[in-house]
Amino acid sequence: MKIYDPKTMSIPEVQRLLQGGIGPRPIALVSTLAADGTPNLSPFSFYNVFGANPPVVAFSPSRRGKDGTLKDTYNNLVETGECVISAVTYDMVEQVSLASVEFSPEEDEFIRSGLTKVESDLVRPYGVKESPYRMECKLLKMESFGEGGASANIAICEVVRFHVAEDILTNSLIDPHKIDLVARMGGDFYCRASGDAVFEVAKPVGKNCLGYDNLPAFMLSSTVYTGNDLGAFANSESIPSDGELTGVIEELLTGHPEESVLTVGFLQRAFRRNSLADVVQALYLSDEFNKLTTAKRKSFFEKAASLALKLKNLKVAWALALKVGKI
Repeated sequence: MKIYDPKTMSIPEVQRLLQGGIGPRPIALVSTLAADGTPNLSPFSFYNVFGANPPVVAFSPSRRGKDGTLKDTYNNLVETGECVISAVTYDMVEQVSLASVEFSPEEDEFIRSGLTKVESDLVRPYGVKESPYRMECKLLKMESFGEGGASANIAICEVVRFHVAEDILTNSLIDPHKIDLVARMGGDFYCRASGDAVFEVAKPVGKNCLGYDNLPAFMLSSTVYTGNDLGAFANSESIPSDGELTGVIEELLTGHPEESVLTVGFLQRAFRRNSLADVVQALYLSDEFNKLTTAKRKSFFEKAASLALKLKNLKVAWALALKVGKI
């Protein structure tokens, strides 16, 4: 692994390392008003949420890298103590990028970017109409670290009102596929947080998890399982008993093809198709499979357990994994 010492690097080099390795970063599209009422709009990707009681978010209107001067968002926020943070979605990302241009203080980025002002309820700055999620905020504290180029200023804000479009909700929760957020990566790269990019991991909150160290030795010594696979098994509360797994495999053995079809080649093709039922049928019903070496059969069962985890079928995964200990 390559080692870097930030004290020996240029500021742009440090910035590229930070932005390349810390991501994806949510984007705060921050609108403020100057003391004379001029609107300002700018995106910031050094941003996140830090508490819910009260609701606290923070972002960094850092100093400009080229000359260390303060940005309009910083000046406006310190003067007025108010802002609106709008979420950035895929449908508006090009306009948001345009709002990041260093326009002069007297120019209105809403106009320059083509985004639409919408009145707020409790603060003076406008929200962005195109965004389906907006937060009206009051500045709690501005922390500054350094006065040189790219030095951090951290605006800590309390959310005093939320605005959430109804069409991004599913069962009263914000649906990632409907809100379609984008986030910043390094350089010119973004990512889209919807579709196949979104996945679920069961939270271990309130569970007495088995833990990695309590998995059977034959599972821990596997050369097939990934750390993610073992982590998913370890997230279980216990190793299932034979009784708890009764019928789990049998359900996948109904309506199987003729035994002559269940070859090792059929098994390998089933893996490529991610067809768990076909994989299980070949493992349990193929005469050809039973003629393989013990090591090879164990490997196929582990691959099948890994596939079951990928398909979010934990019971089948456990049944296949524990079978290895009996071969």
